[in-house]
Amino acid sequence: MASLRMVAKLRAGVVGCTKPFRYALKTTRSPVKLLHTDHPRQPQWRCPPQVVFCSTVAPSSDVVLQYKHGRPVLAVPLPSRQESCLFFLRPMLMTVGDLIHDLQREDPGVTSASVLTKDGARVANSTSIDSLLDKDFQLLINDAVYNIHSPEREASSVSSEHVVDVEDMKHMVQLLHTALHLPDHHLLKERQLLERLDGLKQDLSPLEQVKAQLARSAEFHSSRTLWTGVALLSVQGGALAWLTWWVYSWDVMEPVTYFLTYCTSIGVFSYYVLTKQDYVYPDAKDRQFLYYFHKGAKKERFNVQKYNELREELASVEEDLRRLRNPTQLQLPVEQIQSQP
Repeated sequence: MASLRMVAKLRAGVVGCTKPFRYALKTTRSPVKLLHTDHPRQPQWRCPPQVVFCSTVAPSSDVVLQYKHGRPVLAVPLPSRQESCLFFLRPMLMTVGDLIHDLQREDPGVTSASVLTKDGARVANSTSIDSLLDKDFQLLINDAVYNIHSPEREASSVSSEHVVDVEDMKHMVQLLHTALHLPDHHLLKERQLLERLDGLKQDLSPLEQVKAQLARSAEFHSSRTLWTGVALLSVQGGALAWLTWWVYSWDVMEPVTYFLTYCTSIGVFSYYVLTKQDYVYPDAKDRQFLYYFHKGAKKERFNVQKYNELREELASVEEDLRRLRNPTQLQLPVEQIQSQP
């Protein structure tokens, strides 16, 4: 019984202690403030200060390469600006060296730049961008390495299957330019040749008059020399005949005629020694003509060298004008035209 009474008292004391707490929970609407008291004997747990490390070297990452409007665009982070810059590439016209030059010109902080393959081999600066975009590659800027994944080519972009070489494209552009501008170029060239032809004819007109006068004088003197030779031979024949039949006999004149023939042979051989030409009458006459012509040109102060240069230039201009107006020989080289009969 005593134990039961003890349990009842304890239960009543516990219930009495909990009633004020329940009442406080029901009546109190303001937030409860928790007071924190530091106990010096208990250890305090504090967070360590945050440390931030900065580096001037950009971390290795991937660079975006994608096609926009049919052209590849490379977004490269610049080390000095700490921002990405878009570079529009021209695969058929640019090389690796052009890309590196554009990077260094855009950002002076790019001290060294190169393009590497996935294996780490360096790509030559003369390699075209079209060949570089066939596989993935790496871009080394200063000490940062960027992995670049080559995207699939768009249907509108030019592929290496359609363009064999850059020279073929240049030849195609040249043909297109020729087809568009050739008629105007022909008219302009013909006008220039005609103006040059008129100028040459005006320069040659006074020289032609002097040259014609000198040619007539040289022809007269050379013809007079030939007729003088004919007269001398006639006089020689008449004198030998008179001495043979009227003064002396043939027995006396035969050695004389022999020595005259021998002297004539010596004269012909001397002509060959001096001129290195055979004594042929047309060549001898032309030689006499040139002798008298240059003699008269020196007397009249006629510049033969200038006259020959103007005549050669006039012939060249006339040949170019004839070739320009002939459509069958328009696309032929000069060597093939000159070889034609």
